[in-house]
Amino acid sequence: MVHEHDIAGITGLSDAEAAHRLREEGPNSLPSGKKRSVFRIAFDILREPMFLLLAGAGVIYLILGDLQEALILMSFVLLVMGITFYQEQRTERALEALRDLSSPRALVVRDGRQLRVAGVDVVRDDVLILAEGDRVPADAVLLACSNLTVDESLLTGESVPVRKLPCDGPLELGKPGGDDLPSVFAGTLVVKGHGVAQVKAAGAATEMGRIGTALEEIEPEPTLLQRETRHVVFNIALLALFMCVLVFIVYGASRDDWLEGLLVGITLAMAMLPEEFPVVLVVFLTLGAWRISKHQVLTRNMPAVETLGSATVLCVDKTGTLTLNRMTVAKLIAGGVTCDVTQAGYQCPPEEFHQLLEFSVLASQRDPFDPVDTAIARLGDRALNNTEHLHDDWLLEREYPLSPELLALSHVWRSPDGSEYIIAAKGAPEAVADLCHLDIARKEELWSQIEELAGEGLRVLGVARASFALEYLPKDQHDFAFEFLGLVGLEDPVRPGVRDSVRECYGAGIRVIMITGDYPGTARHIAREIGLELTGEVITGPELDAMEDGELRERIGRVSIFTRVVPEQKLRIVRALEANGEVVAMTGDGVNDAPALKAANIGVAMGGRGTDVARESASLVLLDDDFSSIETAVRMGRRIYDNLKKAMSYIIAIHVPIAGMSIIPVLFNLPLVFSPILIAFLEIIIDPACSLAFEAEPEEGDIMERPPRRPDQRIFNKRNVVISLLQGLSVLLIVTAVFSIAHMKSMDEMEIRALTFTTLVVANLGLILTNRSWEHTIWHVRRQPNPALWWIVGGTLALLAFVLYVPFMRDLFQLAFLDGIDIAICLVAGLFSVVWFEALKFITHLRHHPHT
Repeated sequence: MVHEHDIAGITGLSDAEAAHRLREEGPNSLPSGKKRSVFRIAFDILREPMFLLLAGAGVIYLILGDLQEALILMSFVLLVMGITFYQEQRTERALEALRDLSSPRALVVRDGRQLRVAGVDVVRDDVLILAEGDRVPADAVLLACSNLTVDESLLTGESVPVRKLPCDGPLELGKPGGDDLPSVFAGTLVVKGHGVAQVKAAGAATEMGRIGTALEEIEPEPTLLQRETRHVVFNIALLALFMCVLVFIVYGASRDDWLEGLLVGITLAMAMLPEEFPVVLVVFLTLGAWRISKHQVLTRNMPAVETLGSATVLCVDKTGTLTLNRMTVAKLIAGGVTCDVTQAGYQCPPEEFHQLLEFSVLASQRDPFDPVDTAIARLGDRALNNTEHLHDDWLLEREYPLSPELLALSHVWRSPDGSEYIIAAKGAPEAVADLCHLDIARKEELWSQIEELAGEGLRVLGVARASFALEYLPKDQHDFAFEFLGLVGLEDPVRPGVRDSVRECYGAGIRVIMITGDYPGTARHIAREIGLELTGEVITGPELDAMEDGELRERIGRVSIFTRVVPEQKLRIVRALEANGEVVAMTGDGVNDAPALKAANIGVAMGGRGTDVARESASLVLLDDDFSSIETAVRMGRRIYDNLKKAMSYIIAIHVPIAGMSIIPVLFNLPLVFSPILIAFLEIIIDPACSLAFEAEPEEGDIMERPPRRPDQRIFNKRNVVISLLQGLSVLLIVTAVFSIAHMKSMDEMEIRALTFTTLVVANLGLILTNRSWEHTIWHVRRQPNPALWWIVGGTLALLAFVLYVPFMRDLFQLAFLDGIDIAICLVAGLFSVVWFEALKFITHLRHHPHT
């Protein structure tokens, strides 16, 4: 509790003045960004070419009078719009989470009385009363405090709470981070002590408000895949429009039937329009997000699943990401003997360390918020349970707080019978050594022990004890006759599995960069512990501030550790990497990480300890805070990309014969084979369904041994497109041959259509089977598990039989009955269309693996 003398003479603002400032300056919350209306979001979605194509195709069918097909297409429009709208709405919540976090309840002094108000009602010049466990509601300067420490990791990334002192000059705000400063900041947590502070900044003017403003200004860029798909769909749409007009003119002029020419042109456009692309893209990413959720990774922005597979750099926030952000006692030194508490046999230290632990506990808070006190209390409860070294019945008589002159504190305890005082001190080892008046030899021995612990990245505390029997306690800690008991080394442990995950990232060609608010020595120790590749170069925050952007871009390629970094600098690092052409994934869990998470190509937030702001700003959230989940996400991202490439290539290939068989009869004045309903059957039912087979395809064996694909590498690159077109042309050649032979034999139009259509459906299945792998033959991959494949193959054949042999469906599709010989011809012809590609794969495999 705050002592009465701390607020004596402080009346604070009057209720009227506080209300006036609230009206004039606004509430203590971040301004909400200009939200887009539902209609604006829907309009933006419909402006994209892929959605225009879907909607346009539905309108075309409606004009043609095919209501059923129009409704099918429009249902796809609504489905994709719904999914996209849902994602858009979720990404608007980052600022709302930030506002909620920055607005806790607050205890203020107004009109000379203590009053608890909502955090949003705190105004400039309000007087705050702060106690352990309180979240600071606004940026303020301390007027008085006692033993006050604040966890500022939310803003700075530093895991160790910082000490606070009252202001002894003008009431001016400083910056977060560092000990013995008088400023406290909105959103930070009081872990020890109490204080009185005057508010100097509220709402958007706070440090957290500045982060929120930066977050609001960052516009996420479309992913590489989204940009590429839009580009390809737009180009194909232009080509389809051109061919539609050309066929309309040629047909109308040659046959003098312009209305029929318009219908033929529309049919060709429908055959060429790749309306499967947006559907397949959404299906792949949605199912990918579902699969990855089984590994405790929540996908907030679905395209990021695929993008993560192409990441070249992973920027890692140390505190709470690589480490647990939970201090733990690692080593004890007493009487020159060291006890490693982290080793299995020393979870409960031996008897000779019990007194050191006893007085470490006595020098800490009884119900601690402070992570150091919590760590000591946990070890004390475990090691001293059922011993005489725990003193729950002792009374705390007095606290001697830390001061700039003496970085040590003491707790004076009175025994139950009141006969004596026991004093426990802990603090910086040199301060405790000073209290104990150690001689030079003992100090030199102590310094070597301190250096040993500090070299291991541990935070070191000294512990001492004293007893006192006089009636009045002295004013100063130096008046006690302290005995030095030993040293306590604490660490923020590395998360389990991090080292293996870092190794996996290196194996996958992903560079790992640690970005932290801690000191270089601590960062280097953590880097060695997790297996980070050290280049010898470490850049600190002040050095970063002194650099021009060009110098940073040049040096960032050689640096794997950034230390003493503040939030704005994290954002600058991410942008420098992206300017160098890197695909950047950024992990983090604090408010300070939110702008960088949103600016990175892929933001990966920690879901357990992470703040709402970090989660809402990120593309992916690790629900179990397990860093190793990132490796799983990368693996699945690469698998999704591989399979998406196969699916997109297949779609291009199958469109070639569909479009070809729509234009060849026009050019050679032959009967039209495909009607709009047949094209709808092929494109809306078979093609997306068959693409699901590729989504379920298992990953390639070397998927985590390849380097990331280059940022400029396209899914529709020259090689992929050429192979897809060759596959499509071979199918078109076979289907055209069947069509031509049937026509030369003077078969009727319905029989020609049935033979041609059945051959194309079989060839479609052949394309699916051959595209399962571009390296291995169908025979080689036949045993790879893919249940969806065989369900789709069987379902397609059953659907084909349904269309061919159910009279109503046969009449609807205007097809003839096919006997066994006809079906055999179609099967052989359809499968023969992919034989050349299988032979090419076999020869290529023999060339690279002659002994297999």
